[in-house]
Amino acid sequence: MISPLLTDLYQLTMAYGYWRLNMHERESVFHLVFRNNPFQGNYTVACGLATVIEFIQQWKITSEDIEYLKSLKNADGSELFSIEFLTYLAEMKITCNIDAIPEGTVVFPQEPLLRVQGPLLQCQLLETALLNIVNFQTLIATKAARICQAVGEGDEVLEFGLRRAQGPDGALSASRAAYIGGCAATSNVLAGKLYDIPVRGTHAHNWVTAFADEKTAFAAYAEVMPQNCVLLVDTYDTLKGIENAISIGQQLRLQGAELLGVRLDSGDLAKLSIQARSILDAAGFTETRIVASNTLDEYSIASLRTQGAPITVWGVGTHLVTAYDEPALDGVYKLSALRELDGRWEYKLKLSEQSLKISNPGIYQVRRFFSKGQPVMDILYDIEIGISDSPQAQTYKQPTENISISGYDASQDLLVPVLVQGRVIYSAESIHLIRQRAVSQVAQFRKFYSEQSYAVGLEKDLFDLKHKLIKELKSPNL
Repeated sequence: MISPLLTDLYQLTMAYGYWRLNMHERESVFHLVFRNNPFQGNYTVACGLATVIEFIQQWKITSEDIEYLKSLKNADGSELFSIEFLTYLAEMKITCNIDAIPEGTVVFPQEPLLRVQGPLLQCQLLETALLNIVNFQTLIATKAARICQAVGEGDEVLEFGLRRAQGPDGALSASRAAYIGGCAATSNVLAGKLYDIPVRGTHAHNWVTAFADEKTAFAAYAEVMPQNCVLLVDTYDTLKGIENAISIGQQLRLQGAELLGVRLDSGDLAKLSIQARSILDAAGFTETRIVASNTLDEYSIASLRTQGAPITVWGVGTHLVTAYDEPALDGVYKLSALRELDGRWEYKLKLSEQSLKISNPGIYQVRRFFSKGQPVMDILYDIEIGISDSPQAQTYKQPTENISISGYDASQDLLVPVLVQGRVIYSAESIHLIRQRAVSQVAQFRKFYSEQSYAVGLEKDLFDLKHKLIKELKSPNL
């Protein structure tokens, strides 16, 4: 259970301010977006929605939480929050509407992964946790997808990152996201139990060193795991280890079992795997798979494949679960509309010297256009303004270019209702279905857009409205 106090202090001080100024019940709209595809890539895999739903379903300020908040002080020693405000929090229930892009969907910068609509105070208090959940799981799912694409069809990626992950929760979230991104299994047993992820593993060097010699260790492991025998062969001498593994494999065959694989965890993996394949094949173990580990990522895997390494199972740990080369997604959560007392919407945006950081105003949706089943462009549009059957858009890649969408034969709005008035209406999906969606969409997008960026743009009327607001906000008379 994720506590509502998993938040930044300023969320609570802003909430207190809204409450004190009687703004707390004003209807507002926030969007959670990210600004760049991670890892200098061309796509991102949405992930974390199930955890978001679980968090909101369990959201409750407890009496223990209230006691802690009572203890917080101002600089002069006075209580930071009034007892009336804390009582309000203790009695509050989340009544927001949330629309989200389903997990496993390929998404792109500036597209809202979540749209949160409801009382200003409530929407504000959800910000930090939603960003924490969605940013991390989306990042890891995307990293996993990249790694799985690097290994190619037919090979398996196993997530082996538990011992190097950023704490217990980071490990569990990473295992879940890695499976959604395409990994075949995890070594994390608790993640397997909680999320219905297949679990796989071999043995460690400690097993080998616990016995008098390597061959004795292999024989003992085969005795206790005859139907699950993958032997780690590089504790002492890798080529000798392969020979010892073959000897044990021959004994397994006498029992009606097979040596499933040998694992390489150090050294020149390209050279050693080629040698291992040759030795195994010559001994009649053509079906024994070669498993590799040792701080792998998509770049080292691509290099090994280029060198002809006959590895078919890839154990990837540290560089996957920590997103080692880019350890954070730049997701943000911005206010885009606030209901006026007369019922009209006042659209909001954040200015910046960097155009990328200027937020979009409105209550927006993402429409994906297809031609013969292939996505051709995504357009962000305001649901109050609407979108025509022949929309025009300004692309983010070339914002001065006005393009028309024609020739499409289907379209789909990506954001779907998840919560209405705080009540979950979204049908829960199995993690296996989510994974299937991610694997299928990544393969589809990479097939057509591996060398170029997919087009995403603002619908022309929303684009014009945004720049009208920018001009007004920059006015010296403001």
